[in-house]
Amino acid sequence: MRRFKNRTTRPIGVYLFILAVMFGAVMAAPALLRARTDGNTITVTNNARRIITHIYLAAPDRDYWGPDQLDDALLRSGQSLTISNADCYPLGVKVIAEDQDGCFVSTVMACAAEGSWTITDSAGRDCGN
Repeated sequence: MRRFKNRTTRPIGVYLFILAVMFGAVMAAPALLRARTDGNTITVTNNARRIITHIYLAAPDRDYWGPDQLDDALLRSGQSLTISNADCYPLGVKVIAEDQDGCFVSTVMACAAEGSWTITDSAGRDCGN
């Protein structure tokens, strides 16, 4: 007759601990994915020959853009815009500029206290074609 060894069972406390850790991770995930405002300042300089009509900020991995940072103003060649307290996401922040032709240029910036982006004529434009 063959004998089987009794398998040892883990105390229920181990399972409760694992469950608590998993619950905590699930509850913390939304907070980690939300934007954080750390006083990030972004300066956008237009060195292109075209006029920038809108500037938006977004999470790099999202299609939703925030409100227009220019507020109906124009960013002409040689002008700069400073955005204070910009939201920052775990992957950085995407800055999107739209010109008078409805074409877009964008860049992704790492989260830092201060960052800058200079738009030039050589920046590849997305005109939806």
